[in-house]
Amino acid sequence: MTTDFHVVGSGLAGTLMALYLAQNGYQTDLYERRQDMRKIELPAGRSINLALSARGLFALEEVGLKDRVLQRALPMRGRMMHSQASALTYQAYGQPHEYINSISRSYLNEVLLAAAEAAGVNIHFEHRCLGYDFKQGEALMESPQGKYALKDAPVIGADGAGSALRHALTQRVRVNYHQEYLPHGYKEITIPAGADGQFQMEPEALHIWPRENFMLIALPNPDKTFTCTLFLAFEGAVSFEALQEEQAITDFFDTYFPDVPPLAPDYLQEFLHNPTGVLSTLRCDPWYVKDQLLLIGDASHAIVPFFGQGMNAAFEDCTLLNQALKTHGTDDLEATFKAFYTDRKPNAEAIADMALDNFIEMRNTVADPEFLLHKKVALALEKRYPEQFASRYHMVSFQRVPYAQAQQQGYLQKELLSKLCQGIHSAEEVNWELAETLLNTLPRAAS
Repeated sequence: MTTDFHVVGSGLAGTLMALYLAQNGYQTDLYERRQDMRKIELPAGRSINLALSARGLFALEEVGLKDRVLQRALPMRGRMMHSQASALTYQAYGQPHEYINSISRSYLNEVLLAAAEAAGVNIHFEHRCLGYDFKQGEALMESPQGKYALKDAPVIGADGAGSALRHALTQRVRVNYHQEYLPHGYKEITIPAGADGQFQMEPEALHIWPRENFMLIALPNPDKTFTCTLFLAFEGAVSFEALQEEQAITDFFDTYFPDVPPLAPDYLQEFLHNPTGVLSTLRCDPWYVKDQLLLIGDASHAIVPFFGQGMNAAFEDCTLLNQALKTHGTDDLEATFKAFYTDRKPNAEAIADMALDNFIEMRNTVADPEFLLHKKVALALEKRYPEQFASRYHMVSFQRVPYAQAQQQGYLQKELLSKLCQGIHSAEEVNWELAETLLNTLPRAAS
C-alpha cells in the first residue's frame, strides 16, 4: 500500500496529526526514535504537567477523544498564590464554569498512540530521523536494521524542539532560525497525597509561589499528588548553581517556600537527583520546503510553558493543517503548505511573545495589588458585558481567537483597565458608564 504521508515524531503533535490524516483517508506512517512509551518506564523529572484548554480540547473533540481524555483530567479554576509568609490568595481564571485542565503528558500521548494505531497508522518505533536530503526529496532515517530513506511521500516533521528535520532545513539558503534560551531552568519535585490519601492542597487550582525573579508552581494529578516545578536562574546568588549542597537547598526552601517541605518529605532527594531542564523560544522561517517537508509544533515554533499553550498551540497546528488539506487538497501540496504557514506564522509569533510575558506576570506581578484589581475588574467586565469584553487570558484559554488578535486586544484592554481602575480600590467601585463608553471604542476579536 502506498504511503500518502510520513510523520516524524510520535509525541503529542505528531501522533495527533497522524490520527487526523488517517481519519481522513490518508495512508500514514509515523516514526519515533524512542521505544514505545507504553511498554517502558518513563524517566522522572521532566513532565511539566500540561494545561489542556480550548484549542487542545477542540482538536481532541474533532478526532473523537475529548471525553476519554477528560476522564483523567483535573479542573483548575484559578491560581492559588502562596506568599513567602505562607498566606494564600486566590484568583479565578474566568467565570465559575470556566477552567483549564491538568492532564498527564504520558497518559495523553498513550491515548493518542492507541487511537492512531486503531485508525490504521503504521507506527515505527526506534526509527531515528537523521535529517533531510532536499535534492533527492528524502528524509534520512536510521533503525536497528540500518540506515534508509523515506521516499515518495511528503514528510510532516513533528520531532520536537531538537528537530533533525528543522536542522536540515536551516542549512538551506534563505531560512531564518533563532533560538533564545531563558537564563532560567526548571526542576521538578512531588507533593504526595496526604496520610488520608487525599490532596494536601486545594486541588482545583494551579498553585504559584511567586518570588519576583523565580517561582514554584504545582499542578494536581489524579492520584492526589501535585507535580511541582521550580523555575530558577542557572547562575547567580539565588540559582541552581548556588544550590549544590544539602544545607543550601534546605535553607533556600525554608526561606522562600516554607510551606513546601512539610508537604513534600522527599523534596531534598528529588531536588538532588531529578534533572534540571532548559527553556527556550524557537523561531523558524519558513517552516516548509515545496511539497516535500512541513514542520509543526515545537519543531517549528517551540515556546516557554508559562501561558500553558505549548501543547494547545501544537494541537491547533494539527487542526489548521487538517483544515488546509480539506480546503486546498493534495494536488498542489506546496500551495497547501504555504497557505497553512502564512496563516499560522504570525499567531505562532504572538503566543511565543505572550508566553514570555506571562513568565514575568506569574513570578512577579500576580502578587501586586494593582494587578489583582485589574484582574477582578476584567472578570466583572466579562460577566456584565459578555458580548463586548473577553480578557486576553479568556481569548487564549477559553476561546479560539487567533493568538495575534488576542495579543493586540490585550494591549488595548490594558489601557482600558488602567483608566477604569484609576482611583478605585475594588471592582465594586467601577464607573460602569465610563466602562460602556470605553468598551464601545474597543474592536471585537473574531473567534
